[in-house]
Amino acid sequence: MSKSLEIAQANVRNFIAFRMFFNARFYYPVFAVIYLDFGMTLEQFAILNSIWAATIILAEVPSGALSDMIGRKKMIVTAGILMVVEMLVWGFAPTSNLDLLFWILAINRVLSGLAEAAASGADEALVYDSMDEAGKKEDWAMILQKVTRWQSFAFMVALLTGGFLYDPDAMSQVCHFLGLEVSLTQQDTMRWPIFLNLVTALLTLLAALSLQETENYQSTSKVVTVRTAFSQTWKVALWIWRTPFALIVILAAATIDSVIRMFITMNSEYYRQISYPEVAFGIIGAIIALQAMVVARISRGMAERFSSNQNFLIISGLTLFALVGIRFFIPYFGVIFSMLLFAAMGMTGFCTSYYLNKSGDKSIRATLLSFKGLALNLGYGGIGILYALLVANLRKQPELAADPGMLFQASSEWFAPWLVITVSLVILCQLKWRGKAPS
Repeated sequence: MSKSLEIAQANVRNFIAFRMFFNARFYYPVFAVIYLDFGMTLEQFAILNSIWAATIILAEVPSGALSDMIGRKKMIVTAGILMVVEMLVWGFAPTSNLDLLFWILAINRVLSGLAEAAASGADEALVYDSMDEAGKKEDWAMILQKVTRWQSFAFMVALLTGGFLYDPDAMSQVCHFLGLEVSLTQQDTMRWPIFLNLVTALLTLLAALSLQETENYQSTSKVVTVRTAFSQTWKVALWIWRTPFALIVILAAATIDSVIRMFITMNSEYYRQISYPEVAFGIIGAIIALQAMVVARISRGMAERFSSNQNFLIISGLTLFALVGIRFFIPYFGVIFSMLLFAAMGMTGFCTSYYLNKSGDKSIRATLLSFKGLALNLGYGGIGILYALLVANLRKQPELAADPGMLFQASSEWFAPWLVITVSLVILCQLKWRGKAPS
């Protein structure tokens, strides 16, 4: 077996481990609640999330440029270190001084955003390069399928475990079963999901350290300055602008992903409106995580069998069907449309990664993938602002202002028309630029 093939196979294994541990966040099932129990208000929670999003947007593309110039592994290891520090800051944050706590949590959100930006694109670029050097880049779709399957499994475990750890009554029963006569409170258990995430952060760092640069990349030595970093960013921005195929892929992904992400952010309210109790939310999330494993296999078949244009129309059609179905708020069975949205989002992410890795040269690959991440986050932020304006306008109607459930249902009617408008604009751009998919 050649050295390049050994590196590629080892990188695939460590890439899967890195993605699993990096994305399995045990606090996700109680994300908003945990901040409130720490002593934050809803307004402060919103501000902290805005800090996180702004950090990613500002750091996304520069981190990709650094990855292409100084080496992908260095950025991935940096992401692992940042995740460890992020969990340490949050896990041991004092709650006695709420003003101080807010700024500590703000530091946590900045560290989390920097970790996301550092990992974004660099991990995929490193593994794709090693597969390419080993002559196995045609296996990339299969690797993406494996990564998605294991990442979904880890996410499902995190959803089920995190909520259980956070529940003081459930954990008290476990202690009693083990013969420990203790009665836990919310203050006792609220940090447990964070501490468990500290363990997975250390495993994330271990996986990052185990990755290897390709033989060709190891032999290069580059001095990076602010000027060269901006030069790399500008170079890739111009390349995207002059490459209609890549530009259309990024625009299409941002269009579909932003609409879906905006709605699924409010999924808990949708589940409540279709008659599901809160206790079922975690179970639904676990089922959707299992569904992602199947979606990964379907996405691989789509990427390998159909053209990029065909896949865009298929995913757009599936998303539109789901958004139209959601408007009816069908009790219980309406969850099917939410599951279809998750499926469409998974297909979007898979196909986008497949096409961009295939179209970009190794010297710009991480920066290119970072531009994709930037576009997705800008799209999500943009539609978030539009949705807030829509809700503010709908709230002027007295009957909607008096009933939050009716207000949510009224706002949901606008998702399908918005998708039709934005997808139509992407199709017009495609007709104008006539980008061709790479062979």
